[in-house]
Amino acid sequence: MNTTLQHRDGGAAPPPPGGCQDARMVNPTEWARIRAGLRFGQRLTGTVTAVPNPGATGIFVDVGLPVGGFVDVLLLPADAQRWPRVGERAEYEVWWADDRPQLRLKPVDPRHLAEDFAAWRAEHRPRWPEPEPIDQARAAAAAEVAELLPGGNAEGPEAVPPGLRATE
Repeated sequence: MNTTLQHRDGGAAPPPPGGCQDARMVNPTEWARIRAGLRFGQRLTGTVTAVPNPGATGIFVDVGLPVGGFVDVLLLPADAQRWPRVGERAEYEVWWADDRPQLRLKPVDPRHLAEDFAAWRAEHRPRWPEPEPIDQARAAAAAEVAELLPGGNAEGPEAVPPGLRATE
């Protein structure tokens, strides 16, 4: 299996920063097992392992699982000086997890959270934190979208509502 990453232009890319290259790769079955034991809003303590492009990308976090954690730039303050630093330990909530073996996280500390988070959450994820396990919530979201799509097709990442969609 070739594990060399490729840039969009086809050239070789360096390994991803922080938690991604530190975490061992898990197979889909193992990731499904790990994910099944998680709930949205579940709190995990983690250590920031990389801040590859402050103000533009997000941060990688080691939460002690065999998969890396990531906080998207959209959940972090606009001022990158307020972002957690490499080596900083903090509490995070499980924000999203899909078929990709990576946890999407949300900072608990309001100093490390986007200024407009409360308004965004009220509009896009008003039930946060959802009470059901991640896989049940994902299935419910896909079913809601299927009702809105012509022909009821809820296949692929487009099946997840924009407020629940993990960013690429």
